[in-house]
Amino acid sequence: MGLMDAKEYDPRPAQRRWKMAGIAAALVVVLLVLWFWPSGRFRYMSEWGIANRFFAAIEQKNFDAAYGLYNADADWKQHPEKYNQYTLSQFTLDWGPAGEYGAIASHQVECAKEPPQRGFSSPSGVIIAVTLNRRTAPTLLWVEKKSHTLTLAPDIWQVRCHAE
Repeated sequence: MGLMDAKEYDPRPAQRRWKMAGIAAALVVVLLVLWFWPSGRFRYMSEWGIANRFFAAIEQKNFDAAYGLYNADADWKQHPEKYNQYTLSQFTLDWGPAGEYGAIASHQVECAKEPPQRGFSSPSGVIIAVTLNRRTAPTLLWVEKKSHTLTLAPDIWQVRCHAE
């Protein structure tokens, strides 16, 4: 094959590379937007889901399942002595119809936020703001990132869910 016998230039492979690079860049931008979305729904999706399942179980009056979610232990009935500090009966009093929130009939997870970092250590959990029974003030839950246990969040954190 001589120099003058070379194949004619085909621009399609180069165009395909540019299209793939553009799609990859757009995908990165979309993922970054979702990661930093103000509600925290995408960044803290697992914690959001835990809180949502917890309150759904309470709405259905399935306190055994809700207690398992609260302690992040679906098999808590196999070893109830492990939870002597906060028993199922106390949990049912706190979260049942006689509790502070009354009979929980509806919930709406508003947002998930990480509390401000203090010093060099990052927080071990996430604050989930949940509106119960259409109340004006949200209930704040603390979800541990590693163990996925739930507790009420301290009142010192003020959580703003919506950008103002």
